[in-house]
Amino acid sequence: MSNIFPRHSKWDAPVAVGGEGCYLIDASGKRYLNVGDAAVSCLGHGDPEVTQAVKDQLDKLAFGHTGFLTSEPAEELAELLIKHAPDGIDKVYLVSGGSEAVEAAIKLARQYFLEKGEPQRQHLIARRQSYHGNTLGALAAGGNQWRRKQFDPLLMNVSHITPCYEYVDRNADETPEAYGLRAAQELEDEIIRLGPETVLAFIAEPVVGATMGAVPAVPGYYKRIREICDQYGVLLILDEVMCGMGRTGHLFACEAEGISPDILCIAKGLGAGYQPIGAMLCSADIYAAIEAGSGFFQHGHTYLGHPVAAAAGLAVVKALTGRGLIAQSRDKGQQLKDMLTQRFGQHPHIGDIRGRGLFLALEIIEDREAKAPFDPALKLAAKFKRQAFENGLICYPMSGTRDGAIGDHILLAPPFIISDTEMAELVDKLDKTFAEILPV
Repeated sequence: MSNIFPRHSKWDAPVAVGGEGCYLIDASGKRYLNVGDAAVSCLGHGDPEVTQAVKDQLDKLAFGHTGFLTSEPAEELAELLIKHAPDGIDKVYLVSGGSEAVEAAIKLARQYFLEKGEPQRQHLIARRQSYHGNTLGALAAGGNQWRRKQFDPLLMNVSHITPCYEYVDRNADETPEAYGLRAAQELEDEIIRLGPETVLAFIAEPVVGATMGAVPAVPGYYKRIREICDQYGVLLILDEVMCGMGRTGHLFACEAEGISPDILCIAKGLGAGYQPIGAMLCSADIYAAIEAGSGFFQHGHTYLGHPVAAAAGLAVVKALTGRGLIAQSRDKGQQLKDMLTQRFGQHPHIGDIRGRGLFLALEIIEDREAKAPFDPALKLAAKFKRQAFENGLICYPMSGTRDGAIGDHILLAPPFIISDTEMAELVDKLDKTFAEILPV
């Protein structure tokens, strides 16, 4: 009997003993094509340069508390991130994961306005069907009702507007651009309803990940969002924890939108699984307000700026920017999307194949014409996850795609090093699993 508190008490997980490239290996020797570990393993398993960077840093310095010291790898990682960051972004706050990055972003937004003498700014606006993490502040910002429901009494009040979800919400007689403006208008309406002087920030994922399945915004949506935030003095926080670090074919996902946020959150691909690390990046203006005011960000964690984690992150970002892997993510992503469309484009139970780069998803539906999802009582996503795993495929199925209760999708986030042969294996194993779960 294991003493581990597992994610699910009704399932005995195999023991992972190795990883090679795009594969994980369990204690029995079974190999799993890993394209679904929450968009973490962008470099695959066993990258020698990243592994060596971690070993070398352990030989030099394992830990130094940032209340007293900084470290060389933390300084170098921050410098490299800012070198490639969106315009205006100037400072990096290194943490241990995505939820911590979002918590830091929300608290920084509040303190920024306190330092500026605007204590009345207290309202955060987010979107329904978003996911921003599992700590209480991040969970409150998230708009997925299934994740929030049992913890609602503990959560701060956050306004949630409609996401930009073209497949479901765009009218047949509406251009994508017109739909994007209509969806963005909800932000301005909510700011006005709350009182513009009381709103501190709007937070969103440039490409929505776990809760909706690789949903990008339509052209022009985020430019209008940026304009609305600027008009009312509201900070724009972009959560790129899942979609950032090359995953969508850009180092930072917001590059595709042609905008810069005020605060940016990254994690997952930043450490590529080699160490737990995340970061909250902010603009020079926000940092200047803290520096000119109290000079102290009233926040912190023991392991922030951890030297070994920073060394891993530095090696990962060097690999992404120096090996052509970001362009490879973009090109391989289009190739895989084409393969998925060829195999499943006319499948009676797949309604949408979407995403950017190597961040893709298939939405499962009962009726293609009506875009109607299956009854959630069928628990299709859970069944698909188990069957795909049995077939040697680790993917990321999720239920509640539409509103936290109904709808199912399968999220795919392969390593950027995936080969043509492995992509063919991925499509074949998906096909096999669909045939077993939803025979036609």
